[in-house]
Amino acid sequence: MNITRKVELLAPAGDLECIKAAINAGADAVYTGGDKFGARAFANNLNKDELIEAINYAHIHEAFIYLTVNTLLKDDEIKKDLYDYILPLYEAGLDAVIVQDMGVFKFIKDNFKNLDIHISTQSTINGKRTAKKYKELGASRVVTPRELSLEGIKDISENVDIEIESFIHGALCYCYSGMCLLSSVIGGRSGNRGRCAQPCRKDYVFEEHKSTLLSTKDMCTIKILPEIINSGVYSLKIEGRMKKPTYVAGVVSIYRKYIDYYLSNKDSIDSGKMKYEVKDDDYNNLLDLFNRNGFNESYYKIHCDKSMMSLTKPKFRAENKSLTDYLNKSFIENNKREDLIIDVVIKKDTPIKVKVTALRKYEEYIITEFESITPDLAINRELDANEVEKQLSKLGNT
Repeated sequence: MNITRKVELLAPAGDLECIKAAINAGADAVYTGGDKFGARAFANNLNKDELIEAINYAHIHEAFIYLTVNTLLKDDEIKKDLYDYILPLYEAGLDAVIVQDMGVFKFIKDNFKNLDIHISTQSTINGKRTAKKYKELGASRVVTPRELSLEGIKDISENVDIEIESFIHGALCYCYSGMCLLSSVIGGRSGNRGRCAQPCRKDYVFEEHKSTLLSTKDMCTIKILPEIINSGVYSLKIEGRMKKPTYVAGVVSIYRKYIDYYLSNKDSIDSGKMKYEVKDDDYNNLLDLFNRNGFNESYYKIHCDKSMMSLTKPKFRAENKSLTDYLNKSFIENNKREDLIIDVVIKKDTPIKVKVTALRKYEEYIITEFESITPDLAINRELDANEVEKQLSKLGNT
């Protein structure tokens, strides 16, 4: 698809239902994993047929699908499995892969021409020199680590012609991205193989004081979105491939609202003529969807502050049933629908011509165009335009 956006809202998904919920709620793209090589081995993940269905569904709605292939692979996995794993998805129109392993990067570059490659946050790209090198090697995008500041992102943006993707909401790792060995050392489950057991969320004892000493609050940057966008971030990424569809739909829909609001009023907000404000109800809804004793704004503006930590077990927060019901009804129970234009030309002695066009945000898309039977002259009652419109409107609630 040839689509140009000012920024991209990128959503997580661990299964097909989450993918559809994300797109229905307004995501421009979704990143997800298949049954191999992803950094969330314990997510539901999608099989080949589900991934192809996801690609088709996304493209119908002008969205993209990015596949996570962001674990470190063994040589025999690259040689035996990787090509057969990616090929059917590549043929179906997969938009990009997210990788960490340089061997995987080269293999995909050599075998799947024109498939965009995004460099994972696991690669710890924390400066312009690294980003420039990946650009020279053929990457189309870099995913910045969560520990990078706005100034660091801006430095990359101003010096390297490459798309930047950064996290805006979700879990925050205690360690440097891609560098944590705690799960592997404690339990034999390597985070770099997609099997992190999250030992950082456990209780630890320090000087007889027991608490979740290593557990960070989730990040929420909705109040500083203009600053993130103006730092040069193109793709605004939500974390949460293990989360439920209601979480995905809820977070996406709220960020969609404020991204669109800011972009529609960017000049006025940037000049100070208008104020960018987040409504308390929307912020509280984000808290209701999930939080660990509140939120932080990641490392964008501060570094290693106590306020970033959740030092006690998160308090129970009752389900916001009205919010859940709204999300289910609006984005999950029903697929997203497209506005259609149906053009019909009926002339004497000429086959009936029908063209069905989808009205999209970025382009019009002709779904089908065909000629049908040649109409006969009316004997009793002639067919009028109102009757044609009535019959064409019977789409079976699809």
